[in-house]
Amino acid sequence: MMESSYLSAAFALIWIALYYLPIGGAVFRLALPLPLALLQVRRGLRAGFEGLILAVLLLVALMGPVRGPLVLFPYGFLSFWLGFCWYRRLSWWVSWVFGVFIGSIGFLVRVFVLSVLLGENLWVVITRASAGLLDRLFELLNLPFSPELAQVQIMAIALVVLQEVIYVLVLHALAFWIFPRLKAPIPEPPLLLYGLVALDPL
Repeated sequence: MMESSYLSAAFALIWIALYYLPIGGAVFRLALPLPLALLQVRRGLRAGFEGLILAVLLLVALMGPVRGPLVLFPYGFLSFWLGFCWYRRLSWWVSWVFGVFIGSIGFLVRVFVLSVLLGENLWVVITRASAGLLDRLFELLNLPFSPELAQVQIMAIALVVLQEVIYVLVLHALAFWIFPRLKAPIPEPPLLLYGLVALDPL
Protein backbone atom coordinates (compact mmCIF):
# COMPACT_ATOMS: atom_id res chain seq x y z
CA MET A 1 0.00 0.00 0.00
CA MET A 2 2.82 2.38 0.85
CA GLU A 3 4.61 1.73 -2.44
CA SER A 4 1.38 2.17 -4.41
CA SER A 5 0.72 5.49 -2.69
CA TYR A 6 4.21 6.84 -3.30
CA LEU A 7 4.38 5.82 -6.95
CA SER A 8 0.87 7.10 -7.65
CA ALA A 9 1.76 10.41 -6.01
CA ALA A 10 4.97 10.57 -8.07
CA PHE A 11 2.95 10.00 -11.24
CA ALA A 12 0.52 12.77 -10.26
CA LEU A 13 3.25 15.23 -9.32
CA ILE A 14 5.10 14.68 -12.58
CA TRP A 15 1.87 15.37 -14.47
CA ILE A 16 1.34 18.61 -12.52
CA ALA A 17 4.93 19.65 -13.24
CA LEU A 18 4.50 18.83 -16.92
CA TYR A 19 1.26 20.77 -17.06
CA TYR A 20 2.32 23.91 -15.20
CA LEU A 21 6.11 24.33 -15.28
CA PRO A 22 7.53 26.14 -18.33
CA ILE A 23 10.78 24.14 -18.39
CA GLY A 24 11.73 20.47 -18.29
CA GLY A 25 8.75 19.28 -20.34
CA ALA A 26 10.71 16.65 -22.25
CA VAL A 27 12.20 15.16 -19.07
CA PHE A 28 8.83 15.13 -17.30
CA ARG A 29 7.17 13.54 -20.32
CA LEU A 30 9.74 10.74 -20.38
CA ALA A 31 9.45 10.15 -16.64
CA LEU A 32 5.64 10.30 -16.44
CA PRO A 33 4.59 6.73 -17.38
CA LEU A 34 7.43 5.02 -15.52
CA PRO A 35 6.23 5.14 -11.86
CA LEU A 36 2.94 3.34 -12.53
CA ALA A 37 4.59 0.90 -14.93
CA LEU A 38 7.18 0.15 -12.24
CA LEU A 39 4.42 -0.39 -9.68
CA GLN A 40 2.71 -2.86 -11.98
CA VAL A 41 5.90 -4.78 -12.75
CA ARG A 42 6.73 -5.05 -9.04
CA ARG A 43 3.27 -5.63 -7.54
CA GLY A 44 1.03 -6.95 -10.29
CA LEU A 45 -1.88 -5.81 -12.40
CA ARG A 46 -4.27 -5.05 -9.55
CA ALA A 47 -1.76 -2.74 -7.88
CA GLY A 48 -1.15 -0.96 -11.18
CA PHE A 49 -4.86 -0.41 -11.72
CA GLU A 50 -5.37 0.82 -8.17
CA GLY A 51 -2.38 3.14 -8.52
CA LEU A 52 -3.80 4.62 -11.71
CA ILE A 53 -7.22 5.22 -10.10
CA LEU A 54 -5.57 6.74 -7.04
CA ALA A 55 -3.47 9.10 -9.19
CA VAL A 56 -6.53 10.23 -11.16
CA LEU A 57 -8.50 10.88 -7.97
CA LEU A 58 -5.60 12.89 -6.58
CA LEU A 59 -5.37 14.93 -9.76
CA VAL A 60 -9.12 15.54 -9.79
CA ALA A 61 -8.79 16.96 -6.28
CA LEU A 62 -5.79 19.13 -7.22
CA MET A 63 -6.61 20.19 -10.79
CA GLY A 64 -10.35 19.78 -11.20
CA PRO A 65 -12.66 17.28 -12.91
CA VAL A 66 -11.49 18.07 -16.44
CA ARG A 67 -7.73 18.60 -16.27
CA GLY A 68 -7.20 15.77 -13.75
CA PRO A 69 -8.55 12.86 -15.83
CA LEU A 70 -6.80 14.29 -18.91
CA VAL A 71 -3.68 12.48 -17.66
CA LEU A 72 -5.25 9.25 -18.88
CA PHE A 73 -4.78 10.37 -22.50
CA PRO A 74 -2.34 8.91 -23.28
CA TYR A 75 -0.02 8.70 -20.27
CA GLY A 76 -2.29 6.81 -17.86
CA PHE A 77 -3.41 4.21 -20.36
CA LEU A 78 0.09 3.96 -21.83
CA SER A 79 1.70 3.37 -18.42
CA PHE A 80 -0.90 0.71 -17.61
CA TRP A 81 -0.37 -0.98 -20.98
CA LEU A 82 3.43 -0.99 -20.69
CA GLY A 83 3.25 -2.27 -17.11
CA PHE A 84 0.86 -5.02 -18.23
CA CYS A 85 3.14 -6.12 -21.07
CA TRP A 86 6.29 -6.04 -18.95
CA TYR A 87 4.60 -7.88 -16.07
CA ARG A 88 3.35 -10.56 -18.50
CA ARG A 89 6.79 -10.69 -20.16
CA LEU A 90 5.34 -9.96 -23.60
CA SER A 91 7.46 -9.12 -26.60
CA TRP A 92 8.64 -5.57 -27.15
CA TRP A 93 6.96 -5.65 -30.54
CA VAL A 94 3.56 -6.11 -28.88
CA SER A 95 4.08 -3.44 -26.23
CA TRP A 96 5.69 -1.05 -28.71
CA VAL A 97 3.14 -1.31 -31.54
CA PHE A 98 0.06 -1.06 -29.34
CA GLY A 99 1.80 1.57 -27.22
CA VAL A 100 2.21 3.72 -30.33
CA PHE A 101 -1.48 3.22 -31.09
CA ILE A 102 -2.50 4.21 -27.54
CA GLY A 103 -0.19 7.22 -27.64
CA SER A 104 -1.49 8.43 -31.00
CA ILE A 105 -5.17 8.07 -30.06
CA GLY A 106 -4.49 9.65 -26.68
CA PHE A 107 -2.78 12.62 -28.33
CA LEU A 108 -5.80 13.22 -30.57
CA VAL A 109 -8.20 12.93 -27.62
CA ARG A 110 -6.10 15.41 -25.65
CA VAL A 111 -6.08 17.84 -28.59
CA PHE A 112 -9.88 17.59 -28.80
CA VAL A 113 -10.39 18.19 -25.06
CA LEU A 114 -7.92 21.08 -24.96
CA SER A 115 -9.60 22.60 -28.04
CA VAL A 116 -12.92 22.54 -26.17
CA LEU A 117 -11.32 24.08 -23.08
CA LEU A 118 -9.52 26.82 -25.02
CA GLY A 119 -12.30 27.51 -27.49
CA GLU A 120 -9.89 27.12 -30.39
CA ASN A 121 -9.36 24.23 -32.77
CA LEU A 122 -5.82 23.07 -31.98
CA TRP A 123 -5.91 20.57 -34.84
CA VAL A 124 -6.01 23.55 -37.21
CA VAL A 125 -2.85 24.88 -35.53
CA ILE A 126 -1.15 21.50 -36.00
CA THR A 127 -2.31 21.35 -39.62
CA ARG A 128 -0.92 24.82 -40.32
CA ALA A 129 2.40 23.84 -38.78
CA SER A 130 2.48 20.77 -41.01
CA ALA A 131 1.64 22.90 -44.04
CA GLY A 132 4.51 25.25 -43.21
CA LEU A 133 6.88 22.29 -42.87
CA LEU A 134 5.81 20.93 -46.26
CA ASP A 135 6.18 24.35 -47.91
CA ARG A 136 9.71 24.76 -46.56
CA LEU A 137 10.63 21.26 -47.65
CA PHE A 138 9.38 21.85 -51.19
CA GLU A 139 11.14 25.23 -51.34
CA LEU A 140 14.36 23.59 -50.19
CA LEU A 141 14.06 20.96 -52.92
CA ASN A 142 12.96 23.56 -55.52
CA LEU A 143 9.78 21.65 -56.26
CA PRO A 144 6.90 23.63 -57.81
CA PHE A 145 4.29 21.91 -55.72
CA SER A 146 1.69 23.14 -53.24
CA PRO A 147 0.33 20.53 -50.83
CA GLU A 148 -3.40 19.94 -50.70
CA LEU A 149 -5.39 19.84 -47.49
CA ALA A 150 -5.61 16.04 -47.49
CA GLN A 151 -1.84 15.77 -47.85
CA VAL A 152 -1.31 18.21 -44.99
CA GLN A 153 -3.66 16.20 -42.79
CA ILE A 154 -1.78 13.00 -43.62
CA MET A 155 1.52 14.74 -42.84
CA ALA A 156 0.19 15.90 -39.46
CA ILE A 157 -1.00 12.41 -38.53
CA ALA A 158 2.30 10.92 -39.72
CA LEU A 159 4.22 13.34 -37.49
CA VAL A 160 2.07 12.35 -34.51
CA VAL A 161 2.66 8.65 -35.15
CA LEU A 162 6.40 9.16 -35.70
CA GLN A 163 6.65 11.08 -32.44
CA GLU A 164 4.91 8.24 -30.60
CA VAL A 165 7.12 5.59 -32.24
CA ILE A 166 10.21 7.34 -30.89
CA TYR A 167 8.64 8.16 -27.53
CA VAL A 168 7.46 4.62 -26.73
CA LEU A 169 10.79 3.13 -27.82
CA VAL A 170 12.64 5.55 -25.52
CA LEU A 171 10.33 4.53 -22.65
CA HIS A 172 11.26 0.90 -23.29
CA ALA A 173 14.94 1.76 -23.30
CA LEU A 174 14.71 3.75 -20.05
CA ALA A 175 12.84 0.95 -18.32
CA PHE A 176 15.34 -1.60 -19.64
CA TRP A 177 18.21 0.42 -18.14
CA ILE A 178 16.61 1.52 -14.86
CA PHE A 179 14.11 -1.11 -13.74
CA PRO A 180 16.63 -3.94 -13.15
CA ARG A 181 18.34 -1.75 -10.55
CA LEU A 182 14.96 -1.50 -8.79
CA LYS A 183 14.53 -5.31 -8.87
CA ALA A 184 11.87 -5.10 -11.55
CA PRO A 185 13.47 -6.21 -14.83
CA ILE A 186 11.48 -6.05 -18.04
CA PRO A 187 11.74 -8.52 -20.95
CA GLU A 188 14.84 -8.48 -23.10
CA PRO A 189 14.58 -6.45 -26.31
CA PRO A 190 14.37 -8.24 -29.67
CA LEU A 191 17.67 -8.93 -31.39
CA LEU A 192 16.86 -6.28 -33.98
CA LEU A 193 16.67 -3.62 -31.27
CA TYR A 194 19.21 -5.00 -28.82
CA GLY A 195 22.18 -3.15 -30.25
CA LEU A 196 20.19 0.09 -30.16
CA VAL A 197 19.07 -0.01 -26.52
CA ALA A 198 21.45 -2.38 -24.71
CA LEU A 199 23.87 0.28 -23.55
CA ASP A 200 25.74 0.42 -20.27
CA PRO A 201 23.29 0.94 -17.39
CA LEU A 202 22.81 4.49 -16.18
